[in-house]
Amino acid sequence: MSKPPLSDCVNRIEESPTLAITAKANKLKSEGKDIIGLAAGEPDFDTPDFIKNAAIQAIHEGFTKYTAVAGTPSLKKAVIEKFKRDNQLQYQSHEIIVGVGGKQCIFNLCLALLNENDEVIIPAPYWVSYVDIAQLTGAKPVVIQCDINQAFKLSPAQLDQAINKKTKLFLINSPSNPTGAVYSENELRALADVLLKHPHVYIGTDDIYEHINLNGQPFKNILMIEPKLKDRTIILNGVSKAYSMTGWRIGFAAGPEEIISAMTKLQSQSTSNPTSISQVAAEAALRGDQDCIKPMLEAFIERHHYVLETLNSIKGIQCLPSEGAFYAFADASEAIENLFNKQKIKSRSDLALSEYLLDKKGVAIVPGSAFGSEGYFRISFATSMENLKEALSRIKEALES
Repeated sequence: MSKPPLSDCVNRIEESPTLAITAKANKLKSEGKDIIGLAAGEPDFDTPDFIKNAAIQAIHEGFTKYTAVAGTPSLKKAVIEKFKRDNQLQYQSHEIIVGVGGKQCIFNLCLALLNENDEVIIPAPYWVSYVDIAQLTGAKPVVIQCDINQAFKLSPAQLDQAINKKTKLFLINSPSNPTGAVYSENELRALADVLLKHPHVYIGTDDIYEHINLNGQPFKNILMIEPKLKDRTIILNGVSKAYSMTGWRIGFAAGPEEIISAMTKLQSQSTSNPTSISQVAAEAALRGDQDCIKPMLEAFIERHHYVLETLNSIKGIQCLPSEGAFYAFADASEAIENLFNKQKIKSRSDLALSEYLLDKKGVAIVPGSAFGSEGYFRISFATSMENLKEALSRIKEALES
């Protein structure tokens, strides 16, 4: 039977690498293999009880019907209050949309804004889905390399040089997945000054790791630094990471009314509303005692110190401190070269390294090329210290034996 004539649209994209690696690791586990997964960006903590209890109560009360496409009025109000409380930003209900996870909000934004041959500026290393979502629309991702020597952060000169008349959108993610890099106030100001010179460029700021703060500095995004950008900035956020609610699938976005309205129209023809029960849980998370985040954050900080020290003790590995999120992004170029020279891997690539570690040592990592940066790898320390110690011991043995 011949292959089905799949659309150009679907042929432009690839499966999410992080989800694919996690699926492979889980399959090997189910077969009885001793596998430690460091690929998934998912806190190992349970959702706080007060959030779960709010959802249970909603079920008992029969809150199981359709809701408004863009979210319940009470959840949108909680999102508005969150932006005022945490970010000193003012929004109205028609400037807010609640989606089925942060990914859907980014997806809706790109489909609402981008046309074929528009350009989207994406600093690399980038979250794995940015490029594919942009390509799905027919737009052209303009990937700008920001390596370890510049702390994985885009410079104002790089941004200014990349902007042209075709540029439609600039995506910024701070704290960053995969690097943990956080833009300082001065760095955001410098980028904002560039963007002020180019009023045709929209800004998508992905703040999903806002509360996973490892450096002790107050969170800032580019709009908090430069309010003049409000009429063309879309803030993308959600409850998945801060409240350990990845499976509940609630994200939200705030931005100009016309764009939010277009995103809502798209959502009305795809998923319709997010799950009613999950919306109640998300509202409880946003309105509840924010101290529920502290135990997770304390654990992430402790794990980060261990991971950073251990990675930098391994021959051929260099890793910068993470300032936010729960990832370490290590430069493994020297280690890859050493393994290749010893004929332990078949190519000088981070993919070969990741396959070697999974097949020989039972450790699942994500190659840097999945994030647009060859020669690196990402590990998540959103897992137990016990898992981290065993996994890093195996990685050390694999690279130094």
